[in-house]
Amino acid sequence: MSSSIGKNLKISIFGESHGRSIGVVVDGLPAGIPIDREDILLDMARRRAGRKPGSTKRVEADIPEIQSGIYEDHTTGTPLCAVIKNGDPHSQDYAALAGKPRPSHADYTSLVKYGGLQDLRGGGHFSGRLTAPLVFAGAVARAYLKTQGVVCGSHIACIGGIWDAAFDPLNVDEKTLARLRKSDFPVLDAARGREMAERIEKARMNKDSLGGIDECAVVGLPAGIGDPMFDGMESKIAAILFGVPGVKGVEFGRGFAMANLRGSEANDAMEMRDGKPAFLSNNSGGILGGITSGAPLIVRTCFKPTASIAQEQSTVDMNTKEDCRIVIKGRHDSCITVRGLVAAEAAVMIAVADAMLEGSKRI
Repeated sequence: MSSSIGKNLKISIFGESHGRSIGVVVDGLPAGIPIDREDILLDMARRRAGRKPGSTKRVEADIPEIQSGIYEDHTTGTPLCAVIKNGDPHSQDYAALAGKPRPSHADYTSLVKYGGLQDLRGGGHFSGRLTAPLVFAGAVARAYLKTQGVVCGSHIACIGGIWDAAFDPLNVDEKTLARLRKSDFPVLDAARGREMAERIEKARMNKDSLGGIDECAVVGLPAGIGDPMFDGMESKIAAILFGVPGVKGVEFGRGFAMANLRGSEANDAMEMRDGKPAFLSNNSGGILGGITSGAPLIVRTCFKPTASIAQEQSTVDMNTKEDCRIVIKGRHDSCITVRGLVAAEAAVMIAVADAMLEGSKRI
């Protein structure tokens, strides 16, 4: 099993949902990056359950205990390690499910691969709980990106068929990104946000769940970051995003909508402005040939509906080799898209920081 990724900025995530703790090691950070601990706690709080519509009743403090790599609020250049304690696990909620794979969870596939030796409690290492250390690593990446004049932010693009307004692909406002980061339910159109929240509550009352899409923007990126063929920005970002539990789709710019366009509609034409090249559109999402173009980087992430629902479902009993029915108890989000947004944003920042550190080696 490998839960490590990165070429220049390397992260390794460890722990299980109901173990004593979870955490991350971040390697490759330059020395001297200012670390604002309150700013890191802001991202941790954004991911944490609580007042967010449809979020789980499991509420953890999620205070990262930094073991190494930071001294006097600056990175030291050595591996940064942070541990997050698990203080509110209810392992008994999963006792009745032993040997009965929960539909659309990794229970069956992990059983086949690891022969029953994996930690099953709360999904173990496959749990969304492991996004907490990912978010910490993303917050550290954010601190590095800030020194480079790069800003990242996200909003909920769609939940339950309700679509928020989209980012302007050529003019993403940094003040808007800052406002979204401080919102419990980050949307551009408040009225659409209320409709989404109502859909989530309706799903919860029906013992069901909803999927959704998050949209992330990175602004301030210079042109020329990323490498072909398999080390391009899309590849780096998608690789980390697909490590986030529940992610089933990733698209850049107009993404799949490009399939229904003509080249004359999809191409991003250019013109000279004040002696510099500028784009007239940004259908490609700020990436061409795997390399940043200087336009805002736009990426959308699709989350499937939360697999743990309270309705009775069909599965199999691996012990008796018979069909059976189960009801999943415990504490689960009705829509992981709301908190998943923060994990997706962290993944994007880690990938971008990794690519920018590669570029810094060439200077």
